[in-house]
Amino acid sequence: MSTNKLQLHEKELLARISELELEIKKLKDKKYGLIWEDKPEDVVLQCKENIPILREVKNRKIVSDNSAPSNLLIEGDNYHSLSVLNYTHKSKIDVIYIDPPYNTGNNSWRYNNDYIDKEDDFRHSKWLSMMYSRLKLAKGLLSPKGALVCAIDENELNTLGLLLQEIFYGWAIDCVTVIHNQGGIQGTNFSYNHEYIYFVYPKQSGYINPELRSGEELTPFRDWGKENSKREGSPNCFYSIIFDGNKIVGFGDVPKDTFHPKLANELKNGLIYIYPIDGNGIERRWRFARDTVETIADELVAKKQGEQYSILRGKKNYIRKTVWDDSKFNANIYGTQLLSQILPDKFPFPKSLHLVKECLTAVEQNKNGLVLDFFAGSGTTGHAVLELNKQDGGNRKFILCTNNENNICEEVTYERIKRVIKGYKNKKGEKVDGLGGNLSYYKTDLVNVDKLHKISDEAKIKVTYQAGEMIAVREDTLNEIEKNEWYQVFEGVNKKTAIYFKEDKSKIKELISKLEKEKTPAVLYVFGWGKNEYKNEYSSSLIRVEDIPEPILEVYKEINRL
Repeated sequence: MSTNKLQLHEKELLARISELELEIKKLKDKKYGLIWEDKPEDVVLQCKENIPILREVKNRKIVSDNSAPSNLLIEGDNYHSLSVLNYTHKSKIDVIYIDPPYNTGNNSWRYNNDYIDKEDDFRHSKWLSMMYSRLKLAKGLLSPKGALVCAIDENELNTLGLLLQEIFYGWAIDCVTVIHNQGGIQGTNFSYNHEYIYFVYPKQSGYINPELRSGEELTPFRDWGKENSKREGSPNCFYSIIFDGNKIVGFGDVPKDTFHPKLANELKNGLIYIYPIDGNGIERRWRFARDTVETIADELVAKKQGEQYSILRGKKNYIRKTVWDDSKFNANIYGTQLLSQILPDKFPFPKSLHLVKECLTAVEQNKNGLVLDFFAGSGTTGHAVLELNKQDGGNRKFILCTNNENNICEEVTYERIKRVIKGYKNKKGEKVDGLGGNLSYYKTDLVNVDKLHKISDEAKIKVTYQAGEMIAVREDTLNEIEKNEWYQVFEGVNKKTAIYFKEDKSKIKELISKLEKEKTPAVLYVFGWGKNEYKNEYSSSLIRVEDIPEPILEVYKEINRL
């Protein structure tokens, strides 16, 4: 062996030793958490030499309202989809809801194109590797107030919990049990009739929205029956509630300890002052202190009982419990049977539509949020978003990502959303009205760049020419209106996006003139070899200038460093 070859071999060996030393140090430093045999996926390795992009399938676009925003369906491996979204939607997702494949060992999911069964010694490691790589990408998509909701069964409940603690360190993580199959599924020792949902969200009081119940349950607002219900136990809960004979109009201040009303109901200037005094004349307390009672004022009513008035609370909002056992969460009735009315016998074990709606409303911070599901399956999440919008007038949007194994994306996810938007006939031949909405369909594709860490000039030009539709998604301008060898132009609702491909800028003034003539805001992506080469040169009051392709490449380099 020549000296040069020996030196090269020695360098490679030393580099490998350094890598192993680093891995050993990580293992030694790790005091608590998961350690598993990482099994890299082909799709992850692909992204070291290829850049995922989007290509629109234009004949599958659905438009029911030109003025409304469009939802997205992305067909492809969800690792590629999440990589793309890290460029298009970084920190923009309000809620991520996922129902990943359950690791049952029943050949229900693939890893590197092979079904994983119970005999696979690395079954759990492969599942964890798959989830780890995707959750790391997903975390970067969440907005500062965003939340992740993840369904799971008993097979990976504990490992997923530890994985979430590692990736989302410092976040609140709660687990809810859902009774989704009242009859149970036959097992060797126990009959499982439940599954689990992890809620991962920023640590802040009151983040989880209360449960809304349709029926009004009137309960006494005066505490009673025990020693701690007396006035002296909670002085701030003793005050008057002021009633005008029709409605409650205010609340009195907390009186001094020396003040003792003679009656439970006192009449002053035509108003009735109601105190928490029981039938035996014992001064008790209201269930809310004076400084918080006004937050539930609209839930209180005064009812006359004999000659006295009492205060009742018509509670509608309830702090959510950690066991959900409502019949509407039944996966057979509101998942399988519901889907069969839309698409006959197309998908096994879909979630209850009501369960997904409940999960979304539990964590959403407004009715205009963006929801992502990167294990979209039958499309229940998209259906839930459309139905919620119809119910409360919201303007939520969704992004669904799924592969097309067994034609699931084309024949199930897409077909379900299309029928839900446009309307359909159920098994009885009855017409079900559509919920409305728009949908754009994309497929992921790969642009080969040979080496991501050292991209050639030729590869940079190639990325620029093929990134247009991905950039259009980033700017929410999904309709292509012009394309030639020099540039490409898209439009959305009152805005435009243009991509100028060439190093030769002889046609760029022509493009800028077109954009300014429309008098609408526009974003112009200009090809350059570095960063911010043309921002000051072409920006104006109507046009914002961005670089291409360097910011795209930086995103993918960062992904590969995760």
